[in-house]
Amino acid sequence: MTRSLGAYVHVPFCSVRCGYCDFNTYTSDELGEGATRASYAVTVEREVDLAREALGDERPFETVFFGGGTPTQLPAADLVRVLRALRDRVGLAPGAEVTTEANPDSVTPASLAALREGGFTRISFGVQSAVPHVLRVLDRTHDPLRVPDAVRWAREAGFEQVSVDLIYGTPGESVDDWRRTLEHAVSLEPDHISAYALIVEQGTALARRVARGEVPAPDDDDLADKYVLADEAFEAAGLSWYELSNWARDEAAQCRHNVLYWRSDDWWGFGPGAHSHVAGRRWWNVKHPAAYAQRLDAGLSPEKDHELVDDDTRTLERVLLESRLRTGLDLTVVPDDHRERVADLRDRGLVDVHGERLVLTRDGRLLADAVVRELV
Repeated sequence: MTRSLGAYVHVPFCSVRCGYCDFNTYTSDELGEGATRASYAVTVEREVDLAREALGDERPFETVFFGGGTPTQLPAADLVRVLRALRDRVGLAPGAEVTTEANPDSVTPASLAALREGGFTRISFGVQSAVPHVLRVLDRTHDPLRVPDAVRWAREAGFEQVSVDLIYGTPGESVDDWRRTLEHAVSLEPDHISAYALIVEQGTALARRVARGEVPAPDDDDLADKYVLADEAFEAAGLSWYELSNWARDEAAQCRHNVLYWRSDDWWGFGPGAHSHVAGRRWWNVKHPAAYAQRLDAGLSPEKDHELVDDDTRTLERVLLESRLRTGLDLTVVPDDHRERVADLRDRGLVDVHGERLVLTRDGRLLADAVVRELV
């Protein structure tokens, strides 16, 4: 097969549940019986065995991404153990990108050295903000003053790429607060920065606070202003956008694993609640870590359900995802009855057209969802 293949490993553990997060994560108090951090690596290895049966050893993983949750809540040796299982039982392509997310307060020089020695090549630190009162609204527990140390330790350990993740639009975050965060992020001299607008997800603690009127909902104009500030600051620091919310120092610093998603390639998701897509079949695992472990302990697949991706869905997803990339969208993907709208989008300054590829302008990036609606 010609599509790239990646592996995503979901680690569902966190020390504290952040108020804005709706990911499938759990604190120790929430897990109950049947799922422990101590046994998690062994459990995931059992799913790796299932992947080997399905994939064989002729399609190695070109990227591996450990996300969560907080992967570095597990000992470095456990993360390395899972990576070794992926390498030994399915295979890693030469030069494979291997990323882990990390909170700055969950790493040490020793743990980072162990991860690097074990085969991790890239690390992404969840910084979110450099301003303490903004971090408190987000329920983030790390000390901003620790972030430069964590980045330096990662450099000293030999990680090829260091990334930082930011969030803008938190209730109570002023424009000056955001500028302070941008200056802090740029001063770290990362290879890559992700900056995401805060979304108030239903069912989260933050959504309940907004509903009660305790904090305001994010404002669209404020979000747009902060996006422009970020884009200007990152470009001035030598990082160029390659996806709507991601900037990299050069092509080598781009997150190849996330590009794999945006190009609708294949990936196998390991862990509770993880989603997978291989050869037009999409499936997802049971969500709770205990149910996930029980199924694998019994020799059963952890899959909860699946679907087959039809042509219309694939076209919609290609327009939605590829239009986010700086490399642009192949215009032959746009349905024929919507092709005439491209000229109007260009006249409005929302897109540029280079041959048969449509690329969002900065104004277009601010209105990306509206552009997509015009095209499908």
